[in-house]
Amino acid sequence: MTDIDIDSQQTAIDEYHGDPGDRPVLRARFEHNGSPRYMLYTIKRFGYDHDHGFHLDLQLVSDELESGLETVEAKLQEGDADLIDIDYISTARERADGAPIVAFHPYGQTVGGLVVPDDSPIEGLADLSDHRIGVVRRLDKNWILVRAACREFHGFDPDETATPVEAGSKVELTRLLRDGEVDAVLQFWQIIPEIVETGPYREVLPMSRLVDRLADDGSDAEDRPVPVSTFLTSEGYLSDHPDAVRGFQGAYRDAVERLQRDDDLWDEIGDRLMYEDDPAVIRAVRDRWRAMVVPDWDASTVAGMERLFDRLKAVAGADALGVDELPDGLFRTDLEVEA
Repeated sequence: MTDIDIDSQQTAIDEYHGDPGDRPVLRARFEHNGSPRYMLYTIKRFGYDHDHGFHLDLQLVSDELESGLETVEAKLQEGDADLIDIDYISTARERADGAPIVAFHPYGQTVGGLVVPDDSPIEGLADLSDHRIGVVRRLDKNWILVRAACREFHGFDPDETATPVEAGSKVELTRLLRDGEVDAVLQFWQIIPEIVETGPYREVLPMSRLVDRLADDGSDAEDRPVPVSTFLTSEGYLSDHPDAVRGFQGAYRDAVERLQRDDDLWDEIGDRLMYEDDPAVIRAVRDRWRAMVVPDWDASTVAGMERLFDRLKAVAGADALGVDELPDGLFRTDLEVEA
């Protein structure tokens, strides 16, 4: 365990903030323990934002809920941010409720995993009944996936046969597991290596397997992950600063390419941004990130996302998702990526 906290991570980022000059400013607000910070740090570290004609103002924030919304969601909707990432089901839910937000680029298959103590009798989804399962919130994408998979493949709904315990944040979720207040947790993917590599815990099942299984249409389409989270901005910012949004797409593409090949950069990120600097943890996070990231999208990508939503709705129901359909205008795939 390191002594890294939000402030020390922010200090590391601020070293590369620079002067925006006359470039349009894109205010990015991202969770201090979320995986996008690795990519965003890379953009600032190598000046990819200025290379692509905009200034990324990156601030890390809490991962707690504000009035039922993740902190980053609240900041975007309140006008305190221009760029965040959340899962597209949450985006659909908020847009359907009137929030003027749009998903303009994919991030990746950012789902979590089912983690239990080493001596737990839980070996798979079929064993969840009669257990206390920690979740960030009941509308979290990981719990939705588990509910859908259990109903589809095992004939029960764990929301009825198990006891979901809402933690409210990723940090509190880990505490519930370590203090024995729950029998298992659905933790976010980038935190799982910190848990299983440093304590008596194991990952039973990565949620990515459920995404692939539920989104599968039986075709031989190219093998790439279906993105679950996307980058969002407001309709107003996109209208006023389309070049900055396109510039972010270009900077993101450059950062992804760098992170896919530069192992030394990951060591630096581990030292400056990760709560565990164990080399095994850094390697595990690096390899998972490389496997889940989605550099770009097209109509077939969105079709996979729509197929997953339809399957989840059919199996788990609209109540589990919190939204009946994907609203019109949710995905903006028509932006020309800035070269």
